Amino acid sequence: MTVSPIRKIYQGVADRRQMFRLFDRHAQRPNRWDGDDGALYCGEWFEIAPPEHDYMLEILPPLWMRGEMFALREFLTASITSIFYTLRIDGRTRHFHGYCDLLQARSPVEMRNAIVERESWPVKAMTHQERLEHIWSATHDDYRGYAGERWMPEHRGKRTVLVYGRRAGTALKLLEDLTEDEIQAKLPVHLRHLPNRQAA
Repeated sequence: MTVSPIRKIYQGVADRRQMFRLFDRHAQRPNRWDGDDGALYCGEWFEIAPPEHDYMLEILPPLWMRGEMFALREFLTASITSIFYTLRIDGRTRHFHGYCDLLQARSPVEMRNAIVERESWPVKAMTHQERLEHIWSATHDDYRGYAGERWMPEHRGKRTVLVYGRRAGTALKLLEDLTEDEIQAKLPVHLRHLPNRQAA
């Protein structure tokens, strides 16, 4: 269940409730306490509103502040912690949260650069992976989970979501195996018709 490259996990601006939910969107993973699952979180980012950014700045003294970013003092796992950004993109000031590995010296800068590049796309679009990540982030815990013992060994531990098939009824399906129709049905209406951009 390794992941890691820098990736946007939620479309839109997360409010406080959504922000705290996104902080630990892998909470249901199997064997949660068995090892360091930092790769699941490292590289994840999403946009937050200014009040949420300010709230997180005031909650504890930051570990450090550098220009447009600050690091949270409490680490999620080992060397991975939250980095909060205030970035000017296309003439607008926006705020973001990302998980960075501070053992990698340039991790916060690489995250910042990736956010600016992604949010500067001239056309509003989503990649296939962003669609899947948004579905995972937006699905209630009761309707998502991880493939367990009943699944083939090569699928165990992969993310699953509940899908409704007209004839077949409701069933669990691997997130990565959702069809385009199932993806469209699970996305909110305002995201369904965005062009599908190929990841760079």
